[in-house]
Amino acid sequence: MAGVDGRPVTVQRAGRIEDGACRHLLVWRAGPGWRMVSSGVLGGGLGEREWVLNAQVRAGYGRLDPDAHLAELAAAQGLVGPGVGLMTAAEVDACTWAEDGGVTAVVTTGIGVPTWAAAPAPDEPSTPVYVPGTINVLAVVPAAVADAGLVNLLATATEAKVQALLEAGRDCSGTPSDAVCVAVRSPVPGEPVDPFGGPRSHWGARLARAVRAAVFEGAVLDRERRAEYDGPPLHPATVPGCELADALGS
Repeated sequence: MAGVDGRPVTVQRAGRIEDGACRHLLVWRAGPGWRMVSSGVLGGGLGEREWVLNAQVRAGYGRLDPDAHLAELAAAQGLVGPGVGLMTAAEVDACTWAEDGGVTAVVTTGIGVPTWAAAPAPDEPSTPVYVPGTINVLAVVPAAVADAGLVNLLATATEAKVQALLEAGRDCSGTPSDAVCVAVRSPVPGEPVDPFGGPRSHWGARLARAVRAAVFEGAVLDRERRAEYDGPPLHPATVPGCELADALGS
């Protein structure tokens, strides 16, 4: 879906009443013709997808069926067909984005629980508890890429995220439940597809720069917000300002 002002992606913002307050969500209505790879709790894996939803939930979110919850939110937005659903306790209004050579990265950043991926094992086993992701990355590549290259783009996006966090002065590789989604165009019969997605490949290099820029800005802003208040502002009812046709242009 083409954006405005020359941007290739338009992300809409909407609100809904949940847990006693209006909570916002972001939607990219990509439409047909896209293949995505994602770690999202809804629509994760690799395949044809037509939309991406990133929903803000309350801190301490406790539902054990986040996939069903995201499906409900998607239906309320009129989203049909296969799509990807992400969650975060971070303030989605503060999403950051960057563009590089046609690649767009859109990021929501909340680093309340920073951690290193390879952390020491706990002394006692514990029951895993689902925690909504706090750094969610959506990267959109306007070209057809082979499945292996698409998986490589996912790795490249993650590497760029970690680079940005370190450059922003964060002593972590992310949070325990970050999520990522990379979208590329579906192949057209008879036309070539790019086989590569590493950081020195044509599209991988552009994706890495876009993700790094968006995550870096998000990490800096997250630190500034946390110095001023304890959480996102809440209001008890949805108001006209909750709806934005172009959240990236606001």
